[in-house]
Amino acid sequence: MKILVTGGLGFIGSNFIRHLLNEHKDIRIVNLDKMGYGSNPANLKDLENNKRYDFVRGDIADYKLVKKIIMDVDAIINVAAETHVDRSISDPRAFLQSNTIGAFNILEALRRENKDAKLVQVSTDEVYGDILEGSFKENDRLLPSNPYSASKASADMFCLAYHRTYDLNIIITRCTNNFGPYQLPEKLIPKTIIRANLNLKIPVYGSGKNVRDWIYVMDHCEALEKVLFKGKSGEIYNISAGNEYQNIEVVKRILQIMDKPEDLIEFVADRPGHDVRYSLDSSKIRNELGWRPRHSFEEALEETVNWYLDNEKWWRPLANEKILHPTPWKLKW
Repeated sequence: MKILVTGGLGFIGSNFIRHLLNEHKDIRIVNLDKMGYGSNPANLKDLENNKRYDFVRGDIADYKLVKKIIMDVDAIINVAAETHVDRSISDPRAFLQSNTIGAFNILEALRRENKDAKLVQVSTDEVYGDILEGSFKENDRLLPSNPYSASKASADMFCLAYHRTYDLNIIITRCTNNFGPYQLPEKLIPKTIIRANLNLKIPVYGSGKNVRDWIYVMDHCEALEKVLFKGKSGEIYNISAGNEYQNIEVVKRILQIMDKPEDLIEFVADRPGHDVRYSLDSSKIRNELGWRPRHSFEEALEETVNWYLDNEKWWRPLANEKILHPTPWKLKW
């Protein structure tokens, strides 16, 4: 089986590729990645000599390249995306190009060159917007709050339209906040670990009471694996672990694990349009495909802390001024 993974040098993509190659000896993977901001060749350096792994440098926004690569694959996992909300607020166009136009190019290439291939479109819980009570189900309305989530919601709509209009084999997944090894230092959990380790102030938006549902990246990878092999065409599957915590709670847990004082926390101006709470009902993938998260939040968080402490050579080149500079951290719009 030949699988195209887009964005495979990123956080989720690299973990997913390694997982698939370890679990399935009959799979060959082509990794298409433009090596943009979120990509890091070091993530898959251990696969350089693997005969079942091929890397192609390129952008899913390049239709001619996508069309050429997609001709002989059995499945596509579209993980390629610009993902950071702050960046989408300051530069929305890049998110439109990668997240929406890129997905459209994949759909067009499938329609014209390989209608039998399966596409798993990796989306996000943020397309639903926030929810104060209860949890979103797959058929709930979409109400994105920022350019990032709007670009992903647009891609989802194109996927559903192409499935219905052209009868393409397309599945959408929407997952909650991931954490784990190889995540960019600008994200909340790695940023907190790195800055706490350096005894620097840890910026927390607003009051820190915004709630996110956290999932360990390897549990997400196993969910994507289930969807790839057992998912039904035209369906949407929410993926969540039920670990709902306020941002300030997550930061304090990390400080406890690292035996660092809470006075490192520094509250900063809130993000514009900051969603209050995300929550997904993932009973569909659990009941229909038999997936369950295998890692507890506490266990996975401690493993993640230890990974970053043990892998400074990996994160140090990626940590920019927002991560390492000791002065108070503020966003400029």
